[in-house]
Amino acid sequence: MSADLIEKAVEFENRKFKFVTTSDRILASREVKDLILSLNEVYKQDKDQEIMDLMKRLTVVKQRIEKRLKGKPLTA
Repeated sequence: MSADLIEKAVEFENRKFKFVTTSDRILASREVKDLILSLNEVYKQDKDQEIMDLMKRLTVVKQRIEKRLKGKPLTA
């Protein structure tokens, strides 16, 4: 279970991020959020530092996606 989850997370992290549409970005954001939460459950049991590092890297990816989703603020 956890090995498969870690493999899926690493695959997501290494994916080329070229989201053309907003819906692509929303789906990617939800997917990475689910991965992070699942990894967190595994981390609570194992306390493995590698899992924590992976969660941190995925969080950076998630923040970039969400920053792109929010867009640039409108200036008056």
